[in-house]
Amino acid sequence: MIIVEKLHIESIPTLHVVKESLKETRTPFVMFVHGFTSAKENNLHIAYYLAEKGIRVALPEALYHGERSEQHDPKELNFKFWNIVLNEINELNKIKEYFTQKLLIDSDHIGLAGTSMGGITTLGALTQYDWIKAAVSLMGSPAITDLLKSQLDALKQNGVELPLSNEEIEQLYAQLQPFDLNLQKDKLQNRPLLFWHGERDQVVPFAPTYQFYKDIVPLYEKEPEKLCFITDPLADHKVSREGVLALVEWFERHL
Repeated sequence: MIIVEKLHIESIPTLHVVKESLKETRTPFVMFVHGFTSAKENNLHIAYYLAEKGIRVALPEALYHGERSEQHDPKELNFKFWNIVLNEINELNKIKEYFTQKLLIDSDHIGLAGTSMGGITTLGALTQYDWIKAAVSLMGSPAITDLLKSQLDALKQNGVELPLSNEEIEQLYAQLQPFDLNLQKDKLQNRPLLFWHGERDQVVPFAPTYQFYKDIVPLYEKEPEKLCFITDPLADHKVSREGVLALVEWFERHL
């Protein structure tokens, strides 16, 4: 039987999903981060599949989402996107520490994954935390400063007035650089990494992420089985069932 427990970890709403028989046992652990304007409950099916494999799962709520929603106007929320990502990267460590202190997780078997904004968060977190032993990015981007530039360029082309001064934009670039995996590929340290991305994605462009993958292939030359990029030529910004099952299999194999 799979159980779903609602927790508040340092005020972070989190769903804890695990086999009932393993609830008090030290297990492999995966945190899964939801996408922009989504909510933690929307990924319960992924948590269920992982829990069936004996993996403990935490689904945290991102800032300004779900239970933490402050009813922002959609346009206003867009301009908080990167603050949400940076906050989420910080909060992942708090969630990991909670389960570590409860002696519920095996520190050598911790995974991280996410969809879209959650994939971006996952790839950014790899620059910060050695305790991440395997990762999966579903429609995420590792080149976050480039992504920010493309976002700002698109807004300007559409005539949107930015509520940010040039100085504030430069500060945001400076904030993001330490979390930009594309600028520090050595931080990967040969950790197992799976990408899934639809070629027709218009929200998080496919090409830059695939180029990053090609760039890091030589880093995995001695252990090529630890790196994989699954493309779906027909998919846009929506993860297929095949992508979900590939994620589950990846963590089953590498955790």
